[in-house]
Amino acid sequence: MSIDEQSTTTSATDSPSRLRRAITGPLLYAFILGDVLGAGIYALMGVLSGEVGGALWAPLLVALLLALLTAGSYAELVTKYPRAGGAAVFAERAFRNPLLSFLVGFSMLAAGVVSAAGLAIAFSGDYLATFIDVPVIPAAMVFLALIAALNARGIRESMGSNLVMTAIELSGLVIVVAVVAVFVGGGGGDVSRVTQLPHGVSAAGAVLGGAIIAYYSFVGFETSANVIEEVKNPRRTYPRALFAALVTAGAMYVLVGLASSAALPPGKLQDSSGPLLAVVEATGVHVPSWLFSLIALIAVANGALLTMIMASRLAFGMAEQGLLPPVLARVLPRRRTPWVAILVTTAVAMILTLIGDLATLAETVVLLLLFVFISANVSVLVLRRDRVEHDHFRVWTFVPVLGILSCILLLTQQRPIVWLFGGLLLAAGALLYLVSRIVTTRIGRRTA
Repeated sequence: MSIDEQSTTTSATDSPSRLRRAITGPLLYAFILGDVLGAGIYALMGVLSGEVGGALWAPLLVALLLALLTAGSYAELVTKYPRAGGAAVFAERAFRNPLLSFLVGFSMLAAGVVSAAGLAIAFSGDYLATFIDVPVIPAAMVFLALIAALNARGIRESMGSNLVMTAIELSGLVIVVAVVAVFVGGGGGDVSRVTQLPHGVSAAGAVLGGAIIAYYSFVGFETSANVIEEVKNPRRTYPRALFAALVTAGAMYVLVGLASSAALPPGKLQDSSGPLLAVVEATGVHVPSWLFSLIALIAVANGALLTMIMASRLAFGMAEQGLLPPVLARVLPRRRTPWVAILVTTAVAMILTLIGDLATLAETVVLLLLFVFISANVSVLVLRRDRVEHDHFRVWTFVPVLGILSCILLLTQQRPIVWLFGGLLLAAGALLYLVSRIVTTRIGRRTA
């Protein structure tokens, strides 16, 4: 992979943005790392153990490798076209089809709010119950409202909060690995579980099925594409932060997967909505349950914050392209944050918390993102003929090809109920697009 410095015939796209450029390289690294770490490892380890038994590390490693393929395509596209809107921007340039561009952007938008709903449910489960016993759904809605308030306050404040929360959530994972190492070193646990798979299933089938769930834990890199207008020197900063964050998260995930399997059998992991808390408690090492629960809550909150930042910026970018109603592009004068987009995406996430099934929400996110990632990988190949005036990252050609194949492979593993839920969301998106077109046409006629 390299930096492409060829001259071009089209204009550069990194023109001055209406959004504030306040994200440096370290902040972007922390942004991606925080979203990846907070999005899955604290919430989904128990669900993952139901697929692969004790071999938790295997689907995590596979998911990392698959995510890196599509991340390579994003590194090229984002540095070539550094505009808010992510995959929708790439699809519009590559295919010149407004409906296709809308559906790609809407898939990403839907995945974002579904993911935030899932994280809100995870936040309100066993981890929160350590401190206060409240109904899950109302707690999830209050949580999302607080996230929206921080999001609206400003990107600089959000990034500062993310930096602190990322350090805290990373320390929580280090605690898991450290206490299990002490536990196993003292003769506890069972290291042989790390290679045990459920009875009656093939190794390939189990790992691939688990990779679908594990993939959810790595998709935070797409979130970063939608804050690119707020990144300083994006052409150099973005690729370095992207790959460094994914590799860091992947290494941490594999270690935590090995530690979880050694400390607890799969059945006990599956029974908890706070699986890493159960792992720490099983070791007998003196780590207060309230302390680890607090770390886990911060980690999940960080993932939700970054996901909602992405969703609101994506809605803003699509509105600026005319793919969503222009009201979503309204920005607070002083804070320069897309306040209408923040309110709308938060309201939708609140409604989705009523589903209450974390596994289904996570798999739906992956389903929607797989279509987005296929579009992005194809866009890389199609847009190779489009030259821009600025230098940008260039990925090896075989990477997007393998990225397309990997996405298709993961699509074949999705459950029918997930296909149904995802199809309903896309149908709602198509309906919204038609309504927007009709309203825009009528307004144009009246103006004329």
